[in-house]
Amino acid sequence: MKRTSTFVDRWLVFVTTPLLALVIIGGWEAYVRLSGVSHFVLPGPGDVFAALKTQITDPYVWTEHVWTTFVETVFGLLIGAAIGIASGFAIGKSRILDLVLRPFLVLIQVTPKVALAPLFVLWFGFGESSKIALAALVCFFPLMVNTAFGIQSLPQGHGDMATSIGAGRWFRFARVELPHTMAYILAGLEQAVVLATIGAIVGEYLGGDKGLGRYALNLQSNLQIDLLFGAIVLMAVYGLVLYVATTSLKKVLIPWHESVRLTSRPSK
Repeated sequence: MKRTSTFVDRWLVFVTTPLLALVIIGGWEAYVRLSGVSHFVLPGPGDVFAALKTQITDPYVWTEHVWTTFVETVFGLLIGAAIGIASGFAIGKSRILDLVLRPFLVLIQVTPKVALAPLFVLWFGFGESSKIALAALVCFFPLMVNTAFGIQSLPQGHGDMATSIGAGRWFRFARVELPHTMAYILAGLEQAVVLATIGAIVGEYLGGDKGLGRYALNLQSNLQIDLLFGAIVLMAVYGLVLYVATTSLKKVLIPWHESVRLTSRPSK
């Protein structure tokens, strides 16, 4: 019975996901045929797949648009992560710093980032720098909050143990605080990579001449709706690949953590 349950858990998604995709595509095709909706409003799945095939085999799409968005996303994520994690450690370890800075950080977080994008274009120009800055800003907050929460939730016994053996600051950080906080940082990173992707693409919508956001906007302006749908599929796959790569870091960096062991453990 247990082996049967494990087998079902492992392979169910490979059966249900294609079936659900077929149902959605079939409903889409049926709606297009029966409703007579214009091709410029909603092209059929066949047209979209043909457009997507053209885009995938076009080197220009990869070298100019996908690569540009990838660079903006990765650099924005690295900058946002560095500042967010460092700030999270500082705020998590200092109650005074937490009380002083947190209201300003929350104010920055609740401010719509789209409203700041024109300022970033004004300050950093229409190139990649403004998109990187926007991506870094949107992914900074979840990493800061998660890191601070991880430090503040360090069990008292761990700190007492480090103190009892006379551990120095570096030893305490590297062997106690960082390993405990890593699960919280990676949880924040999972949110941050999604937000960094959105930040980079939104920035491209507002300025510049390269990147997936600008590419989609050009297609919409030229009424190439089938290619626009293909570009949306490319964006979705692009975001999914980055998200899966980020979540996979858990198995490498914290294989001992309960969240990793639970996903690997067969259900009872």
